[in-house]
Amino acid sequence: MNDKQLKEIEARCKEAAVGPWVSYVEGRDHGSGSNFIMTGPEGARGEDIELSGATVADQDFIAHARQDIPELLDEVRRLKALLASK
Repeated sequence: MNDKQLKEIEARCKEAAVGPWVSYVEGRDHGSGSNFIMTGPEGARGEDIELSGATVADQDFIAHARQDIPELLDEVRRLKALLASK
């Protein structure tokens, strides 16, 4: 993966609603209502995201991606720097 690709991924992350994102599934995480992804930190929530046609696994993946992708980008960059220093 080259630096341009990493920057494009990072730009998409920065344009998305502020994290963390948390997946809430009716019957698993709350008693009634619909499945949704809560966005934003506690005390400064953003708009909820409701998906149509997604499985619970899809929703969980999308919600976690908001936190996972920045961490993966950091790790890729760390490893690239480590390799470049050798």
